Amino acid sequence: MSTDLFHDWNGSDKSALSQTLVLDETLRDGIQSPSAIDPPIGKKIELLHLLDELGVYQLDVGLPGAGPHQRAAVKRLAEEIRDAKLSIRANVACRTVIADIVPAAEVQQETGVPLEVYAFIGSSPIRQFAEEWDLAFIEKQSVDAIRFAVAQGLAVTYVTEDTTRSKPDDLRRLFKSAIEAGARRLCLCDTVGHATPEGAAALVRFAREVAGPDIGLDWHGHNDRGLSLANALAAGAAGATRLHGCAGGIGERVGNTATDQLLVNLKLLGHPVYGPRDMHSLVRFTELAAECTGHVLPANYPVVGRDAFRTATGVHAAAIIKAQRKGDKWLADRIYSGVPAGEFGKEQQIEVGPMSGLSNVKHWLARHEIPADEPLAKGVLARAKAATRTLTESEVASIVRELRQEIRS
Repeated sequence: MSTDLFHDWNGSDKSALSQTLVLDETLRDGIQSPSAIDPPIGKKIELLHLLDELGVYQLDVGLPGAGPHQRAAVKRLAEEIRDAKLSIRANVACRTVIADIVPAAEVQQETGVPLEVYAFIGSSPIRQFAEEWDLAFIEKQSVDAIRFAVAQGLAVTYVTEDTTRSKPDDLRRLFKSAIEAGARRLCLCDTVGHATPEGAAALVRFAREVAGPDIGLDWHGHNDRGLSLANALAAGAAGATRLHGCAGGIGERVGNTATDQLLVNLKLLGHPVYGPRDMHSLVRFTELAAECTGHVLPANYPVVGRDAFRTATGVHAAAIIKAQRKGDKWLADRIYSGVPAGEFGKEQQIEVGPMSGLSNVKHWLARHEIPADEPLAKGVLARAKAATRTLTESEVASIVRELRQEIRS
């Protein structure tokens, strides 16, 4: 089916985002949510495999310097990547403290799996004031840690926490010192969800100007203002080549950019990696991550939520049903949905409720192989119109039985 049936105003985003890849932080930043449960290693391994199926470039496997339990999990995940010959890469988070980096170097040596160290330190003036740090201290901590990691054979990404509230002159000095010390990437962090899409793009352009063309740029965002997905896409369009996310948007406070929503948008924009990728594992990944970290996905959560592809509204249902009658799944999946359900292993659901029309009822009856005679269909609709919510399958079935009994008698 040709996309001539709708005009796509999003076309300019497609080429701008073609170089971006997704880095998942569910097992590190995600489980820093105060409501999160740290999943057992078996669940972490299952999530790792699902992310690999989805084509996610890299997974933050944890903080090996946080203690023996975390170090063991990091090592086990690295071993799984090696032994299962997965394509996904691994990184770890470390403070710009040598004691944090030593366990990462040990795990890399023990497993033979390359680990990229994301070495982080706060850079904003508000953080400097609270911590009683000056810029010289931050710079020295950063340079010493990066040089040590590089000497251990570790790739390093330099992470300035709260980048979106940091001064340009401070960032310029820190970025240049980090690159001279051996960092090959910079991670720009919207640690407290301060940025807007315009601000995210401006920061990426600034970092590119300072770092030059050979240094990679990451974007790491939080959702305090509800802008994390928009910010990530804006950062990617401006030149960030790794976008961070967590399953279901979990994370500290109100959470991080949602990995699954990043993947949905990159697929729909025709991204060269994610566009052709089979995304049927996306629902399982997001549901499993929510389940094993103790989160509940809202009913209206995009793609994965219970209501994502449900409608009981008459006009909407009628359009979907007309498309289905044409025998055209492509059309039926897009006539009233900006996200085609079938691309993610789901389907459009037409239900019956107070906002329904006769077509909803007839569709329900046909789906259950019940002759849709007018008196029965109109009777069901009358009952639905008197309800205060969408009816469940069992409620509609009960109404149908009652009305058929009445009609027969």
